[in-house]
Amino acid sequence: MFPSFDDGPDFTRLRSAKPVTDLFTKRARKQFPGLRFHDLRGSHETALLDAGVPVHVVAARCGHDPAVLLKSYAKRTKGADTSAAKIIGNMSKAILGTD
Repeated sequence: MFPSFDDGPDFTRLRSAKPVTDLFTKRARKQFPGLRFHDLRGSHETALLDAGVPVHVVAARCGHDPAVLLKSYAKRTKGADTSAAKIIGNMSKAILGTD
């Protein structure tokens, strides 16, 4: 369910997800053909993980078990891989005493 925005934001009344999905599809169709509202969920979860939000926090926010989240939504992105490579590189240099 989503907050009602009929007369401005009203977070005490909920509305069905179907009209939100339909409006999103209608507006996104021209610029992003084939994009589904549900596709934003995976992008949201991946972005949070890439930003360093702990897995258990992202999982709770999205109603997942952490194992399900990691299996289904933790996509490997270039940014995340670059960050991981930099961290392990710095750790290796510190351990080996090289610069």
